[in-house]
Amino acid sequence: MEASRSVDNDLSRLIARHGWIGITIGKEFGGLGLGHLAKTIVIEEISRVSGAMGAMVQASQLGVAKIIHFGNESQKRKWLPAIAKGECLPTIAVTERQSGSHVLGMASNAERDGDGYILNGHKTYVGNSHVGDLHGVIVRTGGGSKGLSAFLVEADRPGLSRAALKPAMGLHGFGFGELVFDNCRVPAENLLGKEGDGLAVAYSSSILYGRPNLTAVALGIHHALVDETVAFAAQQHRYGSPLCELPTIKQKLGQMQSRLMTARLAAYHAVHMLDRAVPCDPELINAKLINVEYALDSARNAMEVHAACGLFADRPIERLLRDAHHIFAPAGTSDVQLLRLAEFALGTSKTQWSQRIASSAGSQAYRHRGCPVSYQHSPASPDAATQRQACISSTFSSIAVPPTLPGAM
Repeated sequence: MEASRSVDNDLSRLIARHGWIGITIGKEFGGLGLGHLAKTIVIEEISRVSGAMGAMVQASQLGVAKIIHFGNESQKRKWLPAIAKGECLPTIAVTERQSGSHVLGMASNAERDGDGYILNGHKTYVGNSHVGDLHGVIVRTGGGSKGLSAFLVEADRPGLSRAALKPAMGLHGFGFGELVFDNCRVPAENLLGKEGDGLAVAYSSSILYGRPNLTAVALGIHHALVDETVAFAAQQHRYGSPLCELPTIKQKLGQMQSRLMTARLAAYHAVHMLDRAVPCDPELINAKLINVEYALDSARNAMEVHAACGLFADRPIERLLRDAHHIFAPAGTSDVQLLRLAEFALGTSKTQWSQRIASSAGSQAYRHRGCPVSYQHSPASPDAATQRQACISSTFSSIAVPPTLPGAM
């Protein structure tokens, strides 16, 4: 998979059959009925072994999100059990080449035609584009921010085709390509929510699933970087002693370990808040920022410790470095994350998607387990501050942080 750069459909299906795509799907639909923290740990551990397959799982989770939050009962009963059993890989298709992350700048459109819609346009950088069975497609049905709508489009529908995959720098085995819609007709029953809900579908999927999912991929890659570098430094000898005994090397290992621990706490804390339906957009944003930047910083340290040995493909360091760069742009670059954090600091942020959406569906599993998840206050209210502080305290007392890595003490 790594050498051939081919999309591994069989491995994707094998992982899906383990039920990991259905982690956040309720048990009534055959899923595991767990939350975002459990999902984060699963994606992290898969990414620790294969960033490509971790990316596959996280991209499929984006496809799950739109159905959980916006699907009607019929759509949920039709698709969620199949996804939970690994029989269907869902995707979400929002980005277009000419508009990038400017969602409102998209040009792909859908026109009403009798009892259905006709879709035309192109979507690019679609995770699982070439293995997905069900695409969640955001297109224009009108003007302005209320003119976007979301549709479920089966991969075998006439008028839907896939452009040839281009070779990518990293995440070999994971396909993120282009979907082409040429008079692709879908029935009206495939509309997610109602006309005009497309922006909410796109933003909620990106913020509540995309950012934490990519955070988990970065965390898994980061963990692998630390594992490999610690092992290398312990095995190699210089001047009659293990390489890790050199003060300069030991300092780099300490920096890597510190970053990993900080990144993991930021990630787990953010999704723990999300599971409890506490407004946590800034925590989700910060977790993605920290995990991506820290993984890239540690990748550089790993290359410095490995020196020339890290340049060859017989060791995983160069792969991990390439994979880490792929997590930078999706769901917002670090510059975008910093702008959003500044808006929260200045009090100019317009909305908290975690408050608007998460409590409606994303925390069902935690309701069933008797955990308090209701939250009806604005982020600035005293009650909100109290509940946020309680959730922070709960995070450190309830989540299981993996033990310190061997050799990094």
